[in-house]
Amino acid sequence: MIHGLVAATFTPMHPDGSLRFEQIGPLVEHLTGQGLAGLFLCGSTGEGASLTTRERKQVVEAFVRATDGRLPILVHVGHNSLSEARDLAQHAAEIGADAIALAPPNYFPLGGAEAIASVLEHVAEAAPKTPLYYYHIPKLTRVEVDVRELLDIAATRIPSLQGVKYSDASPDILQTLVADYGDRINFLFGVDEMLMSGMVTGAHGAVGSTYNFIGPLFGRVLAALEVGDLATARELQEQATRLILKIVGYAPALASLKHMLKLSGVDCGPPRLPLRALSAEAAVALEADVRALGFEVTGE
Repeated sequence: MIHGLVAATFTPMHPDGSLRFEQIGPLVEHLTGQGLAGLFLCGSTGEGASLTTRERKQVVEAFVRATDGRLPILVHVGHNSLSEARDLAQHAAEIGADAIALAPPNYFPLGGAEAIASVLEHVAEAAPKTPLYYYHIPKLTRVEVDVRELLDIAATRIPSLQGVKYSDASPDILQTLVADYGDRINFLFGVDEMLMSGMVTGAHGAVGSTYNFIGPLFGRVLAALEVGDLATARELQEQATRLILKIVGYAPALASLKHMLKLSGVDCGPPRLPLRALSAEAAVALEADVRALGFEVTGE
């Protein structure tokens, strides 16, 4: 099982939207100093939905080379075409990814846990020996499912399903899931601004965008929780949450998050269309706001 913080990595891009492979090495070197437990590639933060299958493979290959076994790698392989998802899953397994994750197709209505289980089963067949995580992020996919029902179905049909990336702001449900399935399912919480809540309910770890640049701050949250120092954990989580709320107040949120990484010393460029870059004025205002909250700007 993965314990601790997993960075949902950004995909470096040039201003014209082309991939900037030469920045993956510097990004990995930066991330290895953040106290992380792994990297999550080509998910929402990595703009996987805006990349071609070939680009996604190239990005994953570049991260695997740059990481060179220093951190576990989880690769998101979800796609509205299940043939493409299977291809991505097989590729991830072949190049040595530690796990794959699958957000469900989200164009045609799926109709509940049984249908999603069939999707997971179909994709898992392409990489049967690689641990599979169900990527539960209904805010973006608009796919609502009873995760409990899904796990019950998967228990007999999908032996490689070993985790859930739970990106839903409902720690009450997560708490019951961890209580009932936590001995065999690795639950990774995916709402950075609520990390403390997710960990207190029993999540084993977390995946998030902001761990790219404030991983050490969140590491201190986890350390305080580990020794039962709730007062310190609350204080640190409040600092992180205020910072995150300020960052995502500049739309689109992914552009402001990528800009925060630039302020931390690694320029991964703007997001690709259909998302837009921050305006010059917004970038200046964001920098002033985060400085006022104590964020140390190290990038130019």
